[in-house]
Amino acid sequence: MSKKVRVRFAPSPTGPLHIGGVRTALFNYLFAKKHGGDFVLRIEDTDQNRFVEGAEDYIVKSLDWCGMSFDEGPGKNEKFGPYRQSERKHLYKQYADELIANGKAYYAFDTAEQLDAERKGHEAEGKTFIYNWHNREKGRLVNSLVLTEEETKAKIEAGDHFVIRFKSPQDETLHLTDIIRGNIKIDTNVLDDKILFKSDGMPTYHLANIVDDHLMEITHVIRGEEWLPSLALHKLLYDAFGWEAPEFAHLPLILKPTGKGKLSKRDGDKMGFPVFPLEYTAPDGTVSRGYKEDGYFPEAVVNFLAFLGWNPGTEQEIFSLEQMIADFDLARVNKAGARFDPDKTKWFNHQYMQQQLDLDLAEQFKASKAELADIDVNYIALCVGLIKERATFVSDFWDLSHFFFTAPKAYDEKASKKALKEGTADIMTKVIELVNATEDFTVVNLQTNIKGWITDNEIGFGKVMMPLRLALVGALQGPDVFDIMYMIGKAETVKRIENLIKNI
Repeated sequence: MSKKVRVRFAPSPTGPLHIGGVRTALFNYLFAKKHGGDFVLRIEDTDQNRFVEGAEDYIVKSLDWCGMSFDEGPGKNEKFGPYRQSERKHLYKQYADELIANGKAYYAFDTAEQLDAERKGHEAEGKTFIYNWHNREKGRLVNSLVLTEEETKAKIEAGDHFVIRFKSPQDETLHLTDIIRGNIKIDTNVLDDKILFKSDGMPTYHLANIVDDHLMEITHVIRGEEWLPSLALHKLLYDAFGWEAPEFAHLPLILKPTGKGKLSKRDGDKMGFPVFPLEYTAPDGTVSRGYKEDGYFPEAVVNFLAFLGWNPGTEQEIFSLEQMIADFDLARVNKAGARFDPDKTKWFNHQYMQQQLDLDLAEQFKASKAELADIDVNYIALCVGLIKERATFVSDFWDLSHFFFTAPKAYDEKASKKALKEGTADIMTKVIELVNATEDFTVVNLQTNIKGWITDNEIGFGKVMMPLRLALVGALQGPDVFDIMYMIGKAETVKRIENLIKNI
């Protein structure tokens, strides 16, 4: 690539950033970093009716949490600024005027009622109304192609509402190239004359998008599949201005867990998983869950998002951000939609859980649980090391480890029936003697003494180990019994066994 790679992520600040938007940002980020390029954030807020206060800040915080901060954007390295389209609206009129002057666009004065009548007339004949070459100069539609220059000027000066429409070509075949989808052919006769500019002084997405990408020297446009139908218009606009078009890549949709249809917030609400990176409070007070608040590691979120559409071509699934950057290739992005699997997202989080330092996890665990406020974090870290293999989230830790911190107040009924038999009290009394006799209180010595006694006396292991575990934990669960005994200490071990004997 001869020119420096420049990509942009251009969300609209209309609410929280959907996980599909985060995936689009990620693929742009990976591509830019792979090629030593720039990752630009542009806020596309031309639709002020849908603008939501705080949404831009949410977008920035989401990108930062995922570890993919932008190189240029609002308030940062603004060499092509401003980066909010609402602050750039003074730029767009001159480009719309340029298209009109070159015969590539025209003024249209049709009212909503006139257009509705045209639409209904077409429907009555079993046709679909398209505003383009086949009717724009027939006289029924009111535009500068049928009006004289003086009539057009008079309407504008009189304050008549107008739009500027692109004049799509007739009887041409467009040959387009998409990095992911290959070569695409479009018959221009099926294209409508899209609105580019409105009399309120605001451009539509199509014009603002093209002008901004050109002025910001964007080399590659990597965006969602939903923009594929706009590719023909955007390429025609580049040609109309005489500008070099960027390369395009349209990413596959993220599908519902069923594999049918686009993933939505409703799917998350129904199936119990978040679809936003961070928790979001809407203006009406409604709170939507976030991956961060649900206990996901940002690295896990980024990793599973990368696999929604990208295939590295190997069996490897766990990638650091640096590894992803090194291996990422748009040619290995699939065309077909990627099914979202909530269980797989949890699997990724579990894998990243195992990579975390026990002390870091212990600090998070301690901060989340009032019962741990006075307990040494180093002790908590030792406990975490014994149970994290069975955890997916830090929020799982208490259920997996509470017995390291508090003695059982009750015993699981089903486990009690299984573990407590005739003679159990005598066996447990003997275990207390063995525990007290173990002077060097280590896991190895406890294991040697108790297992040796079981073997020497030809007692079934279950007769000893099950009630012992029940005494320590309150249920038949948890890590190795001898690890638990060592962690809680000799006195606490004896006390818990004595409590069980009292309850038999």
